[in-house]
Amino acid sequence: MMRSDKHKTLVIPGPVEVRPEILDAQTEWMIGHRSTAFAELFARLQGKLKKVFLTDSRVIVIGASGTGLWEGASRNCIRDDRKALHLVGGAFSERWAEVSKANGKQVDVIAVDWGKAHTPEMVDAALKAADQPYDAVCLVHNETSTGVINPVKDIAAVVRAHNDETLVLVDSVSGFLGAEIRPDEWGLDFVLTSSQKAFGLPPGLAFASCSDRVLARARQIPYRGYYFDLIEIDASGQKNNTPSTPPISLMFAADKQLDAILAEGLESRWARHTAMRDITGGWALNREMGLFAQEGYRSPTVTAVANTRGFDVDAMAKFMGGKGFSMDKGYGKIKSKTFRIAHMADMQVTVLEEILSGLDEFLATV
Repeated sequence: MMRSDKHKTLVIPGPVEVRPEILDAQTEWMIGHRSTAFAELFARLQGKLKKVFLTDSRVIVIGASGTGLWEGASRNCIRDDRKALHLVGGAFSERWAEVSKANGKQVDVIAVDWGKAHTPEMVDAALKAADQPYDAVCLVHNETSTGVINPVKDIAAVVRAHNDETLVLVDSVSGFLGAEIRPDEWGLDFVLTSSQKAFGLPPGLAFASCSDRVLARARQIPYRGYYFDLIEIDASGQKNNTPSTPPISLMFAADKQLDAILAEGLESRWARHTAMRDITGGWALNREMGLFAQEGYRSPTVTAVANTRGFDVDAMAKFMGGKGFSMDKGYGKIKSKTFRIAHMADMQVTVLEEILSGLDEFLATV
């Protein structure tokens, strides 16, 4: 495959840099999605996905972004006459709550300031104050906009202790395969992610571990929509297929990338991401900048650096572009007040050090 020498290495929190061999895997000869060859591809993916999701349940595979599975989770898991509790503390957790509302669901929220984490104690208090059990608690594992990682395991334990019928729905779009998450062991009913973050794939695929409890709930909801109807998706999945035409080229890439992820090992992959978080955080603090995320809850996949020195983030991005790196400038209402350094997917420490060295050169000019 020919490549452009104008390509800049992506240091943004999605889409991430994708290895050439994974890009090349998309050029496999096309196959029909009702063919035996596709059923074999789907089955291979299911086996590997269950290993990386650490689940014995099915893993949903669909052509969509993570946003699509927000809608799928809300429509299939929240009954119209019951409420969901959304944990909100950043751009993406806010947006998921809005998706639930847009689908006619009743929503309560626990809101924290951007940069802060949700704690089990907050959730415990909200559950105790509720006039009836929630149908679902919806939370973001790793808030991409702020660099906060929430204590999903401990929050799920609190939910389970209150009412075992409440489903635990988790967005791990920028956490999965970079931060530890164990759906079965932690009692997480639905853990959704997408391909373009720590998975190290191009955008276009979404995945979710999906418990039997989710499907049981979905059967109680008559209007689940069409494209994200989990009952229909599961029925097709049992036949190693999908209800509608899937992004087959991306599935070939996922098949190859999963081999690499399993060869590295989940524990080693998590440790590599944690090491890069610590290097990045130490670098920022040593340069008299801050870390936007609350101490103790800092993401292993993306660091939001507080721009306490007040430099021009556009100038920083332009300078780094000249060195061959595409940089982030912050997100939403904290854009330019922060900038994010993504250290996820297949990034190695040596590349991160090169990025930080380039940023040091920029800082010397301001």
